[in-house]
Amino acid sequence: MKSTSAKLVPSYTNRLIKEKSPYLLQHAHNPVDWYPWGAEAFDRARRENKLIFLSIGYSTCHWCHVMEHESFEVPVIANIMTKVL
Repeated sequence: MKSTSAKLVPSYTNRLIKEKSPYLLQHAHNPVDWYPWGAEAFDRARRENKLIFLSIGYSTCHWCHVMEHESFEVPVIANIMTKVL
């Protein structure tokens, strides 16, 4: 996150920002181009002939947080995931 005059501004915001789930909201500022489960995600995957990467984590799961920090928050990995998946 970037700091601007004592206020933190996220570097990234994806479509999960509109969700209610604590787990999905936890990923709303990942650089991954996440979609919530639904027709929009399936339509895009079908149209672009891409795989679906399904994260079934839990907001209080330690290893889910580890995965987020080691993968989903890393711009290089997020870029690969967005292009391939």
